[in-house]
Amino acid sequence: MQGVFDYWEFLAGIGLFLWGMSQVEQGLKGLAGNSFKNLLHRYTDRAWKGILVGTLVTAILQSSSLVTLMVLAFLGGGMIHLKNALGVVLGANMGTTFTAWIVATFGFKISVADFAFPFLAIGVLTYLFTNSRPFLKNAGIFLLGFGLLFLGLDFMKVSIDTYAAAVDLSTFDEHGRWWFLVLGILITAMIQSSSALIVIVLSAINAGLIGSDHALAMIIGANIGTTFTLILGAAGGTADKKRLALANFSFNFIAGILCFFWIDALILLSIQVFHLTDPLMELVALNSLINGLMILGFYPFLSPLERWLKGRFRSDVPKGRSRFVKNISVELPSVALMALEKEMDGVLEDTLKLVWKIVHKHKGPKKEASVWRKITYQSKDLLLDYQQLKNLEEELFAFALRLQAENLSPEEANRLSDLSQTLRLLVVGAKEFKDIVHNLKEMEDATEPFVAEVLADLQQQVKDFLTVFEEYQALHESDAATLVTVEEKLKASYSETMHALYSQLRTKKTDVPVSTLANVLQQVFSGLGLIWKGIGSLRKELPAKMDL
Repeated sequence: MQGVFDYWEFLAGIGLFLWGMSQVEQGLKGLAGNSFKNLLHRYTDRAWKGILVGTLVTAILQSSSLVTLMVLAFLGGGMIHLKNALGVVLGANMGTTFTAWIVATFGFKISVADFAFPFLAIGVLTYLFTNSRPFLKNAGIFLLGFGLLFLGLDFMKVSIDTYAAAVDLSTFDEHGRWWFLVLGILITAMIQSSSALIVIVLSAINAGLIGSDHALAMIIGANIGTTFTLILGAAGGTADKKRLALANFSFNFIAGILCFFWIDALILLSIQVFHLTDPLMELVALNSLINGLMILGFYPFLSPLERWLKGRFRSDVPKGRSRFVKNISVELPSVALMALEKEMDGVLEDTLKLVWKIVHKHKGPKKEASVWRKITYQSKDLLLDYQQLKNLEEELFAFALRLQAENLSPEEANRLSDLSQTLRLLVVGAKEFKDIVHNLKEMEDATEPFVAEVLADLQQQVKDFLTVFEEYQALHESDAATLVTVEEKLKASYSETMHALYSQLRTKKTDVPVSTLANVLQQVFSGLGLIWKGIGSLRKELPAKMDL
């Protein structure tokens, strides 16, 4: 019946529109997901770059939630500073306005259903018959989503047009702008999509159901309401997630309320300065203007805001020995792998420090201690350092297991295997040194000069190899030739040192058992070899098996 609102058609339109957006997002992720992640990672070293990249990526993906998830992963992984992450969030808010421009430009100027059908047909057929070709399959998902998006728009537009043709529009003037502002907040918070509400508002204003001022009030409400997606996701989350959610809400709430009181001035500006007479174009332009003003207003204060936010939610900082992975989710495997790789750099640094302390700075028991105490001696400080390294290993291994359960690409699975092997090699290498602490102390307390000479020579060799390890790790590029060369030097040094030991024992005296000296040499070079293999695995250039 004329004038009866067909709410089923309207709700079907919203559902198709939201489903279409999710399919577009999924298709784009499959087509170029890693490219977008690389873009966010590489070009967010400045806040202004973060704004530009956040705008661009969100405009293409049409999902500020996905962009925010990426930013959270980079932030938690220590790959981006909080200030620059705030810039990306500001840009993401601007990027979400791109949908409104497309809809306002094409959605009400042509037959939307006819426009959607070719995309639906090609998308469905491509998706169904190209399972063996991921690129074409993702392209099909994208086209299908694009068609569903516009088909949903047509359903909403038709249902609202039919209703507006017979309803008394003057009844809407009785409601104040505050009512429309709150309505925009509530609807957006429920459907979790500001883009969908903006399309609803555009359909309503196209049908003459509401005026520009009420429509703009709802758009402002939508910008505030969309922040609840991140707020809900931050509940019970890490400190970084809560900080970003608070900042996002503050950006949109403060800018939205200020602009709400200047609605008349903004509409006048669009007419007199920008000469916009089409109410649809006027609305989307004002939406972009509000987000632009938000960026200009907050950009100068990002540094003090960053300092203030870092003081908030400190009790929600995750516990654990890890530096990065404790702050991120495994939902984005490629980013999680980058964080795990950074953790390996830290594990390597801790391992090299522990080896240095064991070989050069160990402190033994007092001279009056019993013989048994001297034989079984283990430094408490060194044991604590090693236990902390073991605890970190356990935490990283648990993270790797969770990551392994995700849908990894073959390249990601291989890289995870390399990093897991790096972790095992470094910790086992550290254990080789931990197990000879009491032997090193026995050599240090020996009275025969020959034992002191062996210890001094061994300490110098360890120092030289650790220097090589650190210098190689500092390089930006992998060098397989260097890996092989150092491996050969390790083998040669072990052979030469053992040969020299047995040769000099014919003429030298020692008050430390020969088996102890040989064991120390064997474990030192075995530990160095394991650590070097770990570096090779970290660099994706694993040396051949080293047998000492």
